[in-house]
Amino acid sequence: MKIGFIGTGVMGSAIAGHLIAAGHQLAVYNRTKSKTDQLVAQGAVWYDSPAEVAAVSELVFTMVGFPSDVKAVYFGEKGIFKQLRKNSIVVDMTTSQPSLAAQIGNYATEHNFHALDAPVSGGDIGAKNANLTIMVGGEEKIYQQLLPIFKLMGKTTTYFGKAGAGQHAKMANQIMIAGTMTGLTEMLLYTKKAGLDEQKVLAALSGGGAANWSMENYVPRILRDDYTPGFFARHFLKDLRIALAEADKMGLDLRATENAKRLYEIMVDVKGLGDQGTQGLINIY
Repeated sequence: MKIGFIGTGVMGSAIAGHLIAAGHQLAVYNRTKSKTDQLVAQGAVWYDSPAEVAAVSELVFTMVGFPSDVKAVYFGEKGIFKQLRKNSIVVDMTTSQPSLAAQIGNYATEHNFHALDAPVSGGDIGAKNANLTIMVGGEEKIYQQLLPIFKLMGKTTTYFGKAGAGQHAKMANQIMIAGTMTGLTEMLLYTKKAGLDEQKVLAALSGGGAANWSMENYVPRILRDDYTPGFFARHFLKDLRIALAEADKMGLDLRATENAKRLYEIMVDVKGLGDQGTQGLINIY
């Protein structure tokens, strides 16, 4: 297929690489052009705007940072919808607002396009190894059509319902991750204070009821003082704010998630560590 990919950051570049490896023709755009250099070297073609990518693609993926970025990429002056061809498909893999996903879906339907929201979980490791978990909302017929493409990126792809449902599923994921990140951070602090061998504790916990993906993937990074982002802390804070805003609409009081948000606000807004990975939370304690 002729596929466009907009947003080639930590995860996007790895996902786009799998599409090239599978033989698809790739058009790429990123605000920082140099972040597409490796993909261009692999055969992708650079375009100067999301609109220009859309003009040459029958399927366009987006994976940017914040809801404001999603709006600009789709509805902006040089956005996708300015030059997208009729019956083409857009898939937003950004973790964003369910209401914005619904807005994109409604606009697509009204203008003879097709749209899915398909946020992912698995971080940089999942993207590199093509074993992401993909949560999808939008037209089920289009979801079924794109399953072979999704299988190039992930090991688990689940359809949840109408536009925005994929984003709601991702919010559930982030609520769960919030607990594991605070848990693994405080577990490490306790381990150190108790004088235990951190590597032995990690091995023991990984074999029992405390086992979880975040601990197994992020604790080794912390133990070697590696805070490079598999997932940016500033993006995770954005996700928690969206999740809590949605929970508030539902009349839910998610106190543990609220506390995780407060901790990440200290990390990102107060300490200025938003460009570290989520494992950098330990640096505020």
